[in-house]
Amino acid sequence: MRELFDDIPEQAPLDPQEAVRRHIRTPQRKRFYASAGVAEADGGGYSIALDGKQIRSPSGKPIVVPTRAIADAAAAEWNAQGETIDPVTMPVTRLANSVIEGVIDRVDEVADDAARFLGSDLLFYRAGHPETLVAREAEHWDPILFWAADALGAHFVMAEGVMHVGQPEPAIRAARAAFPTDPWPVAALHMVTTLTGSALLALALAHGVRDEDEVWAAAHVDEDWNIEKWGVDEEVAARRAARQVDFRAAASVLREFKPG
Repeated sequence: MRELFDDIPEQAPLDPQEAVRRHIRTPQRKRFYASAGVAEADGGGYSIALDGKQIRSPSGKPIVVPTRAIADAAAAEWNAQGETIDPVTMPVTRLANSVIEGVIDRVDEVADDAARFLGSDLLFYRAGHPETLVAREAEHWDPILFWAADALGAHFVMAEGVMHVGQPEPAIRAARAAFPTDPWPVAALHMVTTLTGSALLALALAHGVRDEDEVWAAAHVDEDWNIEKWGVDEEVAARRAARQVDFRAAASVLREFKPG
């Protein structure tokens, strides 16, 4: 496992995924194990083992995950590899590396980094026309904003166009207070935030207000509207599909920690 990655630098990026992703080596390494399995770890949690040997993070730390579902998903990624190992196809394993390497010791920093999006969230900036796009944005985005106001006490300001509008500090603080505090959901929430451009969508997913399909659709309202008008750009579609792989992995982790 360690040989698939370079060492993470001492000053790793606050984006926990970037801390691991930027150090994935190429070319890919040949598969060196027969099968991956899951075992209960000493002290709680679960470990993933390759032919009985526990996997470790890029810097050599044992990887222990908090739930059986997460461990099973990671083991399935290892078992799904072919003749060579492609870390890009292993989003749960990469997220586990991210937590161990870049989140456990600085949960608040990573959460604060995601919270920066609350100052310029995707949901604040609305189209002025055409009416069909205006209505579609409202359909997907307004319920999230109403929930933030009613459930979190976070009252944000909307704007038409892309000119920056300052957000009330009490609103930002109220939304930030709803962030999780465990390193695993914090890492997953950070990933969803950066992939969607919206901390509010990530919060709605984390709190079970919207499911992952609804959140993904809400994050791509404008893009999907343009596709309907002008057609699909294959390169853009490929990038979106790759992002969705990571998004679904993060969503699966958030489901494990959903409040209530």
